[in-house]
Amino acid sequence: MVGVGGFHLSKPQDPQLAIRIVRSAIDRGINFLDNSWDYAEGESERRMGMALRDGYRDKAFLMTKIDGRTAQSAMQQIEQSLQRLQTDHVDLMQIHEVIRMSDVDRVFAQGGALESLVKAREQGKLRYIGFTGHKSPEIHKHMLDVADQHNFRFDTLQMPLNVMDAHYHSFEKIVLPLVQQKQMGILGMKPMGDPFILESKTVSARECLHYAMSLPVSVTITGIDSMEILEQALDVIENFTPLTGTERAALLAQTAKAASDGGSELYKSSEHFDSTSVHPEWLG
Repeated sequence: MVGVGGFHLSKPQDPQLAIRIVRSAIDRGINFLDNSWDYAEGESERRMGMALRDGYRDKAFLMTKIDGRTAQSAMQQIEQSLQRLQTDHVDLMQIHEVIRMSDVDRVFAQGGALESLVKAREQGKLRYIGFTGHKSPEIHKHMLDVADQHNFRFDTLQMPLNVMDAHYHSFEKIVLPLVQQKQMGILGMKPMGDPFILESKTVSARECLHYAMSLPVSVTITGIDSMEILEQALDVIENFTPLTGTERAALLAQTAKAASDGGSELYKSSEHFDSTSVHPEWLG
């Protein structure tokens, strides 16, 4: 129900704490691991790779992401990620930060990233292919439309799904129904807005998780950078029942005003989260 967000594993000063978080999560039944080639210049993947030693790799569904838009840059990043993660394959590789309409065209162009992803899948270096993005549901929709035009089916799609998203340029309203129809894996992220939803003081961390997990998702990915936060996620899981219609309506009413201008979803309304805008060289 919950996946370990890879970005936050680079936050603890002691790498051993990150390793402990990953292994404790797996031991307690959380087996979906998120990461990306660009998180903390590879430190998140390196820490996860260390955590997956001693038999833990076989217990986890391991996902990472690449930024490369060309076949060459994509393959280089795939190989680097595998080396850092200390594995010969990942279960899911996703195209990271599809946040511009031009990203879609570059991925599907001749010599584009998709060529290397398909090749890597044929070589057994990954099992499934997906994409992620946090900027606009219309860009996600365009990616799905272009995939259809190329007769390509993505296995998964990762998007922000949270109580604020329902009010502003909503992935839940525009993209989620399409992905359900296509029977793709649905990966929800940013349940707390990383962390701007919590800073609005309109909703608690537990309520945020409860709302996101009640949506028709395969997993809700949440940042975990301490044992206390891990215990919080586990407690929500162990006591989870989906929100009723009345409970859902109450949370939406609580957050409607704060969500109206996108101020709690800076990944949509600003360039705050656009790492490939700061580092265009990562795109290749």
